[in-house]
Amino acid sequence: MKLFQIKIISVSETEGVKLTNQRLEYPPLHTERINLRILNLVDAEAVHRHFSDEEVTRYMDIDPCKDLKEAEEIIQFHIDDLGCRWGMFDKGTDELIGTCGYHYLRREDEEFTAEIGFDLSKAYWGQGLMYGGSSMGLTTIDATVEPENARSITLMERLGFERDTELREQFVYFELKRNG
Repeated sequence: MKLFQIKIISVSETEGVKLTNQRLEYPPLHTERINLRILNLVDAEAVHRHFSDEEVTRYMDIDPCKDLKEAEEIIQFHIDDLGCRWGMFDKGTDELIGTCGYHYLRREDEEFTAEIGFDLSKAYWGQGLMYGGSSMGLTTIDATVEPENARSITLMERLGFERDTELREQFVYFELKRNG
């Protein structure tokens, strides 16, 4: 799975993830070039187009999306999950160019940890859209990357994620702990 952390320019650490009525709420986010909002079923056609590209899903745990129903299932999975999946929309065109989100959220005592992941349309690779930023109130962010996914490994290292010395379940494991 392709993984990253994105710089947030309009949400502070204290405005991060909020728990309301035992559900987590995730705010819409904005960078200089991208609007991010939680995906919903209205986005199914765009999600289908995006995930039908074999280059996008190459290192993910899903096959390329075959139809609109599969796109709706992907969206519904993330709606039902405690984590989140933002759609990444180009500010100039409002086109869905990728998704990102937190998964496998877990809390132990004072530790609040989540796995982070992303996918990006090939036309946007190498354009500097993925870079460090907000932890949304998490104490630890972890990531798993397939060993063949050199771009994501380089990105994780550039963002300051610590790389585990051994593979875990045949994945390269990374961890980023919030200072203080």
